[in-house]
Amino acid sequence: MLIPWGGVGCCLSAAALYLLGRSSGRDAEVLRSVARAGSTKDLAAILDTASKVLPLVVAVSGRVGSDTPLICQQSGMRGVIVEETAEQHFLKHNDAGSWIQDSAVMLSVSKEVPWYLDDGTGRVFVVGARGAAGLVLTVASEVFEESGRTLVRGTLDYLQGLKMLGVKRTERVLPTGTSLTVVGEAIKDDVGTIRIQRPHKGPFYVSPKSIDQLIMNLGKWAKLYQLASMGFAAFGVFLLAKRALQHFLERKRRHELQKRVHAAAAQKQAREAEGGNGTSDVDSNNKKDQLVLDICVICLEQEYNAVFVPLAPAWNT
Repeated sequence: MLIPWGGVGCCLSAAALYLLGRSSGRDAEVLRSVARAGSTKDLAAILDTASKVLPLVVAVSGRVGSDTPLICQQSGMRGVIVEETAEQHFLKHNDAGSWIQDSAVMLSVSKEVPWYLDDGTGRVFVVGARGAAGLVLTVASEVFEESGRTLVRGTLDYLQGLKMLGVKRTERVLPTGTSLTVVGEAIKDDVGTIRIQRPHKGPFYVSPKSIDQLIMNLGKWAKLYQLASMGFAAFGVFLLAKRALQHFLERKRRHELQKRVHAAAAQKQAREAEGGNGTSDVDSNNKKDQLVLDICVICLEQEYNAVFVPLAPAWNT
């Protein structure tokens, strides 16, 4: 039986979606259990009384600030995280003789300075935010610089099968003053500075959404993954059951056909034995086997005298 890869693929997709749904559901439950600090002042008091052994995962909100902010070169915006990319856009000559547009990254630079969240009652420094989930950088500027076209440069590019269009420079930034919610492990050092960083095991979010919005969003994704998993599973089971039923009916049809062939051969052998001259049992068995091989599967009485090649077996006409 050929393996129904469509059904197998649907079942595997259903399993993957189920695992994603379980993961999103667990993340939502973890966020529900996170301690919420009403203010930085309250967080400092919680850290003073918290256990020094177990990590404290909290959620804090505030506005982004820094003592040494970065200034974007193109837009002039102030931010604490700046990413600059430069992409070379060009047309290349393909094998079909036409020109297609493509691009290649020439430069990718990311800068970050020490920054904090300020809610009016104190500051909480955030460490390692670029590796957190939910971080969204604002596009500060997009500038396209056309390539200078000279006769020599154009000729060399054409011989290489290229036409340079220009360079696209993009700046993305986390601006100062942005309202953020940070979920992570809170630590207070001997000086009294509070930091939030990625916990050894647990959630780490830096998002413009509130923690309630994060929980709701994860819950929606969990339900969506579960519904999609059920749909793929049902369709996969249908395809597998359909293929199994077809295989069963095919085997049953072949078995019944084989029984009819053997029965017809036995009847013909019996008729020939009645009018025969008493040949030996060995010769009779050999002849019966030969009849089974040579008998027509349509009329089940005569030997075949025509053959269809190469796909069909021999048939009687």
